[in-house]
Amino acid sequence: MTDTVSFGYEDVSPEEKTRRVGGVFASVASKYDVMNDAMSGGLHRVWKDVFVRRVKPRAGEAILDMAGGTGDIAFRMEKSGAAITVADINPAMLEVGIERAAKRGIDGLVWSEANAETLQWPDRFFDAYTIAFGIRNVTDIPKALREAHRVLKRGGRFFCLEFSTTLWPGFGDVYDAYSHHVVPKVGQAIAGDAESYRYLIESIRRFPNMERFKEMIGEAGFVQTKVEPMLGGLVAIHCGWKI
Repeated sequence: MTDTVSFGYEDVSPEEKTRRVGGVFASVASKYDVMNDAMSGGLHRVWKDVFVRRVKPRAGEAILDMAGGTGDIAFRMEKSGAAITVADINPAMLEVGIERAAKRGIDGLVWSEANAETLQWPDRFFDAYTIAFGIRNVTDIPKALREAHRVLKRGGRFFCLEFSTTLWPGFGDVYDAYSHHVVPKVGQAIAGDAESYRYLIESIRRFPNMERFKEMIGEAGFVQTKVEPMLGGLVAIHCGWKI
């Protein structure tokens, strides 16, 4: 761990990032899913559907959905019959997820407050580990990846859905302009919080590119690492296996 880490475009202490990220998600929790629709034009739903199809959850498996507070990924996976644990460091996000699950009549999920860097589960506990749009907000990403590797059984699989950097000529410039100038205004209009959404956009820009993040997954001990870009890499699915 270095002395400083990125919080958007700022460099801050690890402790400060953890505290400030917590504040961001406490602020946006109640409007998080509405904002996802507004920011992505509903595309986040398609990306999550594709992601879960790649994970291929199966009945009898134990799956940890990290940073899954509002339940979007878990709701998609629970239909498989897998035992899903939804974990999030932010209790406000978990409260939203629990409320959404109750409205849907979903009562088979386990909800747990957990820090991705210091998971409370024993070694070789889960068959799969998923994290969607959460890894870039972790303070120490390499440590979180090592923890993911630790709690997976041999043969277990790691899947991550995250924003990245599009390689399509011209599209990146258009998206940059939209995200930096429009998204904070939408965040203010819908959630009453422009600054939190400005951070979320800036955190995407500071996140490692697809190939570098793939290398980081390998450095954590995973093998057969792969990356599947969508929209030229605006969003990417990364995966790896533990042997």
